[in-house]
Amino acid sequence: MQVQRRNNVRVIGEGPVTLIFGHGFGCDQRMWRFVAPSFSDRYRVVAYDLVGSGGSDLSAYFQHKYERLDGYAQDLLEIIEQFGQGPVVLVGHSVSAMIGVLADRLKPGLVSAHIMVGPSPRYIDDQGYVGGFSRADIDSLLDTLDSNYLGWSSTMAPSIMGAPDQPELGEELASSFCRTHPDIARHFARVTFMSDNREDVQGLTTPTLILQCTDDLIAPIEVGDYLHAAMPGSTLRLIENIGHCPHMSAPAACIEAIEQFLKPYGNTPHAA
Repeated sequence: MQVQRRNNVRVIGEGPVTLIFGHGFGCDQRMWRFVAPSFSDRYRVVAYDLVGSGGSDLSAYFQHKYERLDGYAQDLLEIIEQFGQGPVVLVGHSVSAMIGVLADRLKPGLVSAHIMVGPSPRYIDDQGYVGGFSRADIDSLLDTLDSNYLGWSSTMAPSIMGAPDQPELGEELASSFCRTHPDIARHFARVTFMSDNREDVQGLTTPTLILQCTDDLIAPIEVGDYLHAAMPGSTLRLIENIGHCPHMSAPAACIEAIEQFLKPYGNTPHAA
């Protein structure tokens, strides 16, 4: 199957560096619409949907392949190889940040840098590690998804989005959750929230920008601190924002932080 069709790959802009945007659970590439176009005048911008999400080809979804995040990482490597030109910078929201790390580990040197928005290598608390949820919390979440996915989506989306002064964004996220096939969403949620990528991020030297919200239900500040300490090549930037999706609720702050991080690549923004 063609990679473009499988992952609904879209390319805009041209430039010496390729930015590849990956979305989080229950979302699709449209969630990047407030950020990605700002870079298309200087960069090759590639956006895609994880298989099972958005406009991806649902016939390509095989549960055994996506039993672990590695299956999504393999897809990402194929996208990089087919659509990446020049240095490749992965821009990943939430679970896509860890998918990017796995792709980097699978083929070292293919990824020049990471920009991680609300990343988490593990959502469950552990000894000496704060992930934000207890194992009982995650078990309860997954049980609710199994029994009433649409109800969970409507209830949880506004809390995940945050942005109390922009309720329309919570409604959009709820609609996005509801558009995802329930069986795929349940499986992807289990894979996402039960994953543990702490060993994968340890010692990662690829230059990385960690964008962390000051009040995030899904990825608390302790997670950003953990990642910053684990990855020698990382920079941690805090964004004053409530919620897990600052690329939607605080896009200007995200763009500014990304611009600063990308300065070494030589593509400075046009004057206002």
